[in-house]
Amino acid sequence: MELTREIARLCYDLSFDDLDPDVIDRVKYLLLDYLGVAIRGAGTESSEPVHSFLAKRQGSVRDVPVIATDLRVDAPYAALALGTAAHSLELDDVVNAASLHPAVSVMSAALTAGYTVGCSGRELIEGIVAGYEIMVKLGVALGPAAHYARGFHPTGTCGTLGAAVAAAKILGLDQYGMINAMGIAGSQAAGSMEFLADGAFTKRFHGGWSAHSGLVAALLAGEGFSGPATIIEGKFGFLHAYSPVSDAAKVLDGWGTPYEIMNTSIKPHACCRYKQGAIDCILKIVNDNALSPEDIAEVEISILKAGFALVVEPRELKLDPKSIVDAQFSMPFGAAVAIIKKNAFLDQYCMENINSDDVKKMMPLIHCTEDPDIEKDFPRKWPAKVTITTKDAQIHFAQVEYPKGDPENPLSWEEIIQKHTLLTAPVFSEDKCTAIVSSVRNLEKMKDVVNLMEDLRK
Repeated sequence: MELTREIARLCYDLSFDDLDPDVIDRVKYLLLDYLGVAIRGAGTESSEPVHSFLAKRQGSVRDVPVIATDLRVDAPYAALALGTAAHSLELDDVVNAASLHPAVSVMSAALTAGYTVGCSGRELIEGIVAGYEIMVKLGVALGPAAHYARGFHPTGTCGTLGAAVAAAKILGLDQYGMINAMGIAGSQAAGSMEFLADGAFTKRFHGGWSAHSGLVAALLAGEGFSGPATIIEGKFGFLHAYSPVSDAAKVLDGWGTPYEIMNTSIKPHACCRYKQGAIDCILKIVNDNALSPEDIAEVEISILKAGFALVVEPRELKLDPKSIVDAQFSMPFGAAVAIIKKNAFLDQYCMENINSDDVKKMMPLIHCTEDPDIEKDFPRKWPAKVTITTKDAQIHFAQVEYPKGDPENPLSWEEIIQKHTLLTAPVFSEDKCTAIVSSVRNLEKMKDVVNLMEDLRK
């Protein structure tokens, strides 16, 4: 099968009028989550050098505004800033089966492309659904564990193609143009996992670079630049190059039934997704049993094997985080702050806690193990188990089949709005935060995305 061409056809034919109300609602739900994370993420330490870089490249008043700043830059650079900011807090959405974060790539490219052409809310929704579909399908087809084992971060790799499809659709490219956009994007797909060695900012960069590269690919395709029409399935194409166990059949399997955007999870805790279920269990145990840090003798956590290299090993590094990135990818740190602070949201991932004597004393009590029982349905399910033993020899156990935020255990609209408000309140006024929620909830009625983007300026 000419797989790349078939993907282009399916994405080109995708129409707002054919989407179920649940899909439209989910786009708005995830967009509000993305905007909250991107707005707050614009103020992180890793966003500062990006904004400094962009400030030297500002263009005309017609350029795209960078959310939560006063900058205006060319669209691909705006996408770079948005994706990097939205990926910096470890609070962005995730699809378990593909082990990637779609919004930072797809929505960053879609919004900046939408501003460029003045697309409607309906057209933005179409682009986002198409971008999520191909990004997630590619992640599943690669086999996430094998892709990670080769040192690739699927948000950076699959995200480049997802962003290209979303941007191409919103820019109005025909099927041939969409094929070229994917072909060009395939030569830009990147994202090294080596950030784990020293907590570098590059993991956050993957969201921005994939959005930037995907938009550049779509813009070049619009100008007539060509890309290989077999970029997905070819001998040297994406699937063969990025995984030794890729399965091309999985790309079209179940396409749109339901759309992958319906399988997307939200993060309630500001850390790697492989830590989230365990933190749910820890919070349940310590809250239900009124445990204090002084009560704890030992904590045993069952972690999915695919997450070990991210959040468990090497143990000596995970017990001694030096940066916020290190902490976001340390299960001992996440468990320790959950026990001590009864909370694992954004404010807990700070240098004060990293340097805290209480946290440092708690982390060696955290032990992570592999458990065949929780592997049975991975990656469809990401379960976790936690056993806490107290100093008076009491044993407390909790497990989750679906971490909080999964589609099977979702955050309500009210909880998403609360998360959005917590993130945006330090940046915008209460009235502005409320207006953003209203705009997103009425997205399908929006005539021009330009207005939304202008309202998101600082």
